[in-house]
Amino acid sequence: MGPPTRSALQTPWKGGESNVNTKEISLTAVIAALYAAIVIILAPISFGPIQLRVADALIPLAALLGFPAVYGVALGALVANIYWFMSPIDVVFGALANLVAGYVMYKYKDNLIPASIASSIIIGLVVGGYLWLFFPPPSILGIQMPAWLGMIISITLSSIIAITVIGVALLKILEGSGYLKQVKA
Repeated sequence: MGPPTRSALQTPWKGGESNVNTKEISLTAVIAALYAAIVIILAPISFGPIQLRVADALIPLAALLGFPAVYGVALGALVANIYWFMSPIDVVFGALANLVAGYVMYKYKDNLIPASIASSIIIGLVVGGYLWLFFPPPSILGIQMPAWLGMIISITLSSIIAITVIGVALLKILEGSGYLKQVKA
């Protein structure tokens, strides 16, 4: 007989490899749980027209940890948005926004700042693009604007703080500490 065949469970976890291992699944679960826990614990500032979703600071981890982080932040958003249920729209599109933002961080990991800003814009456009349906628009610097535009700007700015400022700083600290080398080993 020939070599064993690959299992039906094949996804691109390590830059194109198709074998899923328990370490990567565990890492995905840990990131998802951490994301959901941060959102739920910080719920008063994690939801609404003006929010700072601190858990989005985990999105840049996709630059170092790859697909486990991409899937983890998406699954974490799904769990958090189900827990603090507002609408099926928020549950589905919030998770998809994180999935795409995480993938952008992974794909453009060599350009962290532009990738983090692009990820913030993605979240701002997607989440801000529907959140105005549920909340009145925020006043930005005292300027009243169309509800959809005010919400997109508000969510984008808060995402830049969480992802680009806090997240990239966290990533640099973890990179320098050598801790992630142990996680990736």
